[in-house]
Amino acid sequence: MDQTGIQKAQATAVKYARLYQTYLDQTVPHLWARWGAFAGLLVVFMLRIVFAQGWYIVCYTLGIYLLNLFLAFLQPKFDPSLEQEIRDQDVEEGEGLPTTSGDVGASDGGEFRPFIRRLPEFKFWYKGIRATAIGFVCSWFSIFDIPVFWPILLMYFIILFALTMRRQIQHMIKYRYVPFDLGKTKYGRH
Repeated sequence: MDQTGIQKAQATAVKYARLYQTYLDQTVPHLWARWGAFAGLLVVFMLRIVFAQGWYIVCYTLGIYLLNLFLAFLQPKFDPSLEQEIRDQDVEEGEGLPTTSGDVGASDGGEFRPFIRRLPEFKFWYKGIRATAIGFVCSWFSIFDIPVFWPILLMYFIILFALTMRRQIQHMIKYRYVPFDLGKTKYGRH
């Protein structure tokens, strides 16, 4: 392939990447449609697993990955436990004066700190739908159909989910943050 052929291929790749990004950007305001499509794809994937009676490792791997994404979605970008450790270490070493008033995440007398997610909602959706699509494609190749006893995987996933969510909820209670805005006042919407 000569230089002009490579340049044409690169130009075509850039063109389609921009077109893909344009369509992706147009989905941003359609929250319910995006999550509905994700739920639909997840249901189709689960039906594929149930009716094919195989590819349990693919399903388990997808479940662990989605759990990991969900935890990143629930966690703050700046971990208050790490900030507390740094603050305690600075006090022990005698390095300067405190820079904030009140406790971490304190709503009474402390500074206001908005909740910023470690994984934003759109990236959560995008990575989740991409992983589900990859899992669905993998469920059509017999190389990924590894024979396992699926009830063990299911029980392990349930235990892992329960323990992980318990730890996350304890962290949320300890540092007093709520990752959802269901009960919060919204301004500027009619």
